Amino acid sequence: MSPRSSGGVSWWWADLGLPEPQDLLDGDAEADVVIVGAGYTGLWTAYYLAQLRPDLLIRVVEQRFAGYGASGRNGGWLSASVTGGLDGYSRTHPPAEVARFQLAMNDAVDEVIRVTERHAIDAHVRRGGTLLVARNDAQATRARAAALDAERWPETGARLLSARESRERIAVAGTRAAVWEPHCARIHPARLVRGLTGVVRGLGVRIHEGTTVHAISAGRVATDRGVLTARHVIRATEGFTAGLAGERRTWVPMNSSMIVTDPLPASVWDEIGWADHDTLEDFSHVYSYAQRTADGRIAIGGRGHPYRFGSGTDLDGDIPDRTVTHLRDVVCSWFPNLRDVPIAHAWSGVLGVPRNWRATVAHDAATGLGWAGGYVGTGVTAANLAGRTLADLVAGERTERTSLPWVDQRARRWEPEPLRWLGIHGLYRAYGVADRLEERGARRTSRIATMANRISGR
Repeated sequence: MSPRSSGGVSWWWADLGLPEPQDLLDGDAEADVVIVGAGYTGLWTAYYLAQLRPDLLIRVVEQRFAGYGASGRNGGWLSASVTGGLDGYSRTHPPAEVARFQLAMNDAVDEVIRVTERHAIDAHVRRGGTLLVARNDAQATRARAAALDAERWPETGARLLSARESRERIAVAGTRAAVWEPHCARIHPARLVRGLTGVVRGLGVRIHEGTTVHAISAGRVATDRGVLTARHVIRATEGFTAGLAGERRTWVPMNSSMIVTDPLPASVWDEIGWADHDTLEDFSHVYSYAQRTADGRIAIGGRGHPYRFGSGTDLDGDIPDRTVTHLRDVVCSWFPNLRDVPIAHAWSGVLGVPRNWRATVAHDAATGLGWAGGYVGTGVTAANLAGRTLADLVAGERTERTSLPWVDQRARRWEPEPLRWLGIHGLYRAYGVADRLEERGARRTSRIATMANRISGR
């Protein structure tokens, strides 16, 4: 069954109506701070910096409209998940510093909710936590391992649930066990970014939409509509970073795709449950993630076709038919009673992936260049913490945030083509094979997936 509509950026924006670009740059100009990218990272940076240093002239530049990229297309998870995992950071930082990082992410969830309440942004926020379900023996083994990790990192608040406890929250077919984490809320991504855009403009920040940046250097941002000069230049381009001069191999643009169903009748929700509006994910290697929307739909996403040759980026949410079929099959596998439910919309977008699979925040006081991102799909909350951190760094403030483990992290560049394309597609094929082996009865995580993790550096 094909979706009634596809592309068009996302269903989130279709739900609101696509905005027209405003305040296009009109020739060369100067500022104290220029932020490239009006997604969550750029907008949060402007929001906090405008309050911390109201004397600064801040401009934000965006190629289409605020929230055009991942910020207006994502799964709507306001999650405290740390990109790269706590265990990965514990190999390079003291445990106390890693725990402090997790606590800062927990607080960022609360902070985003506080801001929506302060400014009356109706982002359909519903805090219910995250439910990660295991549906075969190997996945159940990973669920138990995740629960053991949570004993070492109690800051996550994660706990193991039995199959019965999990089904009482959400009746996912075949559930063997689950892990529940409390620090997550469901949101409507485009509503959040639209509201935040209005607030930032109200603080006196100019957001130049419809203005494409070609190159960034110290003190200079070259666009198709003029050159901006500034003491501080912040790159907040996430999955579109590869399109900037000299950045082709910095972060790869990884594709993620989504579909959303029609609203489900109350009788179906009575069968499924999902009354607490948890965000939902499974323990498969090629994982899928979902939410129950405010108007009673299921929005579900997954990797689909993971990467385009040469770090090509999608612009308008186009999605292959086979990816729609795959995501629909996942929905029906989780909830067999949805076999005949129509798909309202399908879309895709890109997220930024560093070679070490870790997000980063950085600012060079000498050159004024800064950046944040590489969230690998966990950026809704992380972008808020990154924005607050960048504001501190630009203002020259030393705070608890500016010494967190992700600050000034460096990752090596991705391999040149065709190695990049072959490697990424090979890894995801390996994960797919591992999932199929586990579905056929493997009791432990497939060695194929373990090897793929080692090769990728995840």
